Amino acid sequence: MQQNKTAIVWFTNNLRVQDNEALYQACANYKQVIAVYCFDEELFTKTQFGFKKIEKYRAQFLRESVIDLQKNLQYLNVPFSIYYGCPQQVVTSVCLENKADALFFQKEFTSEENKQIDAVLKNLPKHVTTHSFYDQFLFHPDDVPFSIRKLPEVFTIFRKKVEKLSEVRSRFSLLPKKETKVSVSESKVPSLKALGFDSFELPVNTAFPFKGGETAALQRLNDYFFNTKKLAFYKKTRNGLIGTDYSSKFSSWLANGSISAKTIYWKVREFENEFGGNQSTYWMIFELIWRDYFKFIALKHQNKLFKISGLKNIHYDWKESQAQIDRWINGETQEPFVNANMIELKLTGWMSNRGRQNVASYFAKELLLDWRIGAAYFESMLIDYDVHSNYGNWQYVAGVGNDPRDRKFNVQLQAERYDGKGAFQRMWLQPTLF
Repeated sequence: MQQNKTAIVWFTNNLRVQDNEALYQACANYKQVIAVYCFDEELFTKTQFGFKKIEKYRAQFLRESVIDLQKNLQYLNVPFSIYYGCPQQVVTSVCLENKADALFFQKEFTSEENKQIDAVLKNLPKHVTTHSFYDQFLFHPDDVPFSIRKLPEVFTIFRKKVEKLSEVRSRFSLLPKKETKVSVSESKVPSLKALGFDSFELPVNTAFPFKGGETAALQRLNDYFFNTKKLAFYKKTRNGLIGTDYSSKFSSWLANGSISAKTIYWKVREFENEFGGNQSTYWMIFELIWRDYFKFIALKHQNKLFKISGLKNIHYDWKESQAQIDRWINGETQEPFVNANMIELKLTGWMSNRGRQNVASYFAKELLLDWRIGAAYFESMLIDYDVHSNYGNWQYVAGVGNDPRDRKFNVQLQAERYDGKGAFQRMWLQPTLF
């Protein structure tokens, strides 16, 4: 323990106190710990494709997550400063004002995040030590059986190797610290209005009515696994379209780090020990490995994740018809199944996995529109936006990713298979019936 020394923990998309290595190591090694989070003002301004990086649904979920983090840090006796502005300036300023000796944060591996981190580190006094951790993964990058440079380009090869040769690490668990002498000015989470949005109410038929934050994430985990035992049927229901329980809905909390992949993994193992394992319990872990794979792909390929030619460096003649883009966004295409999914996204910030694959395929393969525009719209709207999964999946569907197949979804057949009686389409295309 570093007596009378101060560590700053910079929270980004790791908005939890349990199984958070940066917070754990700071609390274990420094007497005084101060947490800081900055709502990045740039994320609420329009980008090159005309969308804000964060729209109102994800903004509200983020607000709820930070409010919950504030309560949980208070229980741990860790002061928490919340800002709205430029993270590079805020984090540097907090370190200087508190005469920090160390800065702890989550390691990132995509360009915008790393540019921000580099700007902070550049302005820190030389005596401030920095500690960063790979804390987004199920399998730690040091524990997989190949170097990042030699990461398999096919998911199945990756999955089989990590299942056989890698182990998931144990979780980090925190106890409250003793009261510290450090005091920070009272911090408040900015309102939706301050972030540039009007207040809103979700429709009653939303498939994602949940709140943001670690408390809600753990409550959902316990409910989905142990109270209702829905986990035991996950594989059979995961392609559903209507309701809260056809899938786990963990992705939103995973996306901003309100819960860790390791926490879900070890709870699956706990469920299996108590009730037995089956294809559904395995499939939950399978999906976590898919999530991991996109992160490893981003770690390997870096900015190729965002290039129009993708990981394969394939050049298609992509179009940019604003009229077609608008019709897709507003659910006014020639395909009712696409329209229903797009209207659900527009009104709720949520769309099923089955819906995402279909609307993305329609955008890139039928309309031949620049897939990055669709990916940017998803980034803006989806509550569970995750940079690696979003751009990895869009490349996958657009045929420029690392999928050896170049597939195109038959939207009409998909609608017949997954919405045979048309209930989902009626729900969003004729809402007065519900």
